[in-house]
Amino acid sequence: MILMSAAMEAVRPALRPHEFNPAEIGALAHLYRGEVYRSTIWRTRLDNTTNWAVVTLAIALSVTFSTSEASPLPLILAGILCIVFLLFEARRYRYFNVWRARCRWLETNFYAPMLRGEGVKPSGGWPQVLARDYCEPRHHISLARAIGRRLRRNYIWILGIQTLAYYAKVAVHPVPMSNLAELVQRAAVGPIPGELVLLGGVLFTTGWITFALVTYYLDRTKHALRPGGVAMG
Repeated sequence: MILMSAAMEAVRPALRPHEFNPAEIGALAHLYRGEVYRSTIWRTRLDNTTNWAVVTLAIALSVTFSTSEASPLPLILAGILCIVFLLFEARRYRYFNVWRARCRWLETNFYAPMLRGEGVKPSGGWPQVLARDYCEPRHHISLARAIGRRLRRNYIWILGIQTLAYYAKVAVHPVPMSNLAELVQRAAVGPIPGELVLLGGVLFTTGWITFALVTYYLDRTKHALRPGGVAMG
């Protein structure tokens, strides 16, 4: 069967690019509208996840700073929840990136030449790339890079505010601290000593900053090594 399939592929005539007729141009225009609609829907889902993180942090800030005796624990829990929302949003971003990449591909290869007066030509193999993406759909970005993008663009600021608010809470409530020993004492959460809580906070913050920088480097490397016209996204 494998030999038969190979023989059939060998005798199959190669597809030659041809000028798009008006019906095909109209079909591509409707295809573009559909992809824009899907990318808009998924973009809205991304915004919803970010809103959840912002609301969670706002509630934690209100509870923590409501009285001077209130515990800073809600801020720690808010940071953990923000990471959960970040993972949700990164997964949604991978789907959004599929529709966004297709829209961008049509804009640069179909509409841009038309606006420049060059006509619509299937040169460069871009229709084959788009057709392959429809026949073999896949994510155009890894989960790690998606997390890094959403972290750099949105969540790094949310987590930064959460970290500063936590430090401000333990530094000024119930009274402004006078030495580092008080900071360690106030950072304790139940049976967990303050040293472990502060160490976990430092590792949490530096870890996500490092992750953002590493994925930024991966993004730059990916785009720098990508040959033109062979992939989308």
